[in-house]
Amino acid sequence: MKHSLKNQVVFVTGAARGMGEEHVRGLVRVGARVVATDVLDEAGKALAKELGDAVAYTHLDVSDEGQWRQAVAFAEATFGPIHHLVNNAGILTIGTIERTSPEDFRRTLEVNLTGAWLGMHVAVPSIRRAGGGSIVNVSSSAGLQGYANLGAYVASKWGLRGLTKTAALELGPSGIRVNLIHPGPIRTPMIAGIDATIAEKQPLARIGEPSEVTDMLLFLLADATYSTGHEFIIDGGAVIGQVLDALGSK
Repeated sequence: MKHSLKNQVVFVTGAARGMGEEHVRGLVRVGARVVATDVLDEAGKALAKELGDAVAYTHLDVSDEGQWRQAVAFAEATFGPIHHLVNNAGILTIGTIERTSPEDFRRTLEVNLTGAWLGMHVAVPSIRRAGGGSIVNVSSSAGLQGYANLGAYVASKWGLRGLTKTAALELGPSGIRVNLIHPGPIRTPMIAGIDATIAEKQPLARIGEPSEVTDMLLFLLADATYSTGHEFIIDGGAVIGQVLDALGSK
């Protein structure tokens, strides 16, 4: 990295496993101080214990404003004002529009979309106190195209795109950049039950690794100092189309 994250405070949601866990590990490697949050307390506490004083863990259900306020206060009391917010927490709801319950639809939006809004709503004053910084919201290739049987998830991730662009417009004058990552199929517990053939017809026909997304995240936090309101895709080419056998390309 050209720029450093050494001693900067980074707040990460959904940090106990999967991409979030890898983000925490990558941030520690480059010298950041990380506030790791999740609802999976046992895994989150174990991660913080393993990584030492550079990581502090606290419980956070991102759909709960009160818990957000407690978690941000914890971050400031532990490390000082937040420089960077990573809205990584998310849930996947599988089901057709007809079969998905209203409760499951609403819960998906509460975590994936309202949770990110609450994070910015509550954490931005702290980022201002730090003198500016950045926010990275984690969307999905489902925020760029439709997927059958994932209506709630798709809706939440498309909404996150618009929210990110609005936040970038509002917060740029305060020296706060806001960008979006669209991961494709990544090897995490969230997609463990999905058919392994999900990536077969991508140009890069494999599941991505969490570390590859972390590399993109670190670039956005440290080096993309003239980028805001933009979308960065890391999906093996999933959203550009499928490689077809009939074209003789395999």
